[in-house]
Amino acid sequence: MTTRPKEEMGLAAVAFLAAKDARAAVFAPALYRKAETYYLKAKSAYRRKYFNKAKDYALLTKKYAEQAEYMAKRKEALGEDAP
Repeated sequence: MTTRPKEEMGLAAVAFLAAKDARAAVFAPALYRKAETYYLKAKSAYRRKYFNKAKDYALLTKKYAEQAEYMAKRKEALGEDAP
């Protein structure tokens, strides 16, 4: 029996919102887009009760959102212009 990935989904949501707040869509659009895609897939899989897939997508969301947030903050701190 598969359990609901509540913690993973929560962490993915927080990571995605943090990337959004860091303006990752402007400074790291490719990573942000990947995170967004996986986040939407995770939510869809969770709603359909495909919990294994939802967990995998949530972990990928967290990974790419954290990378996007880091890149955005780094570029903003260094004063690099957005593409």
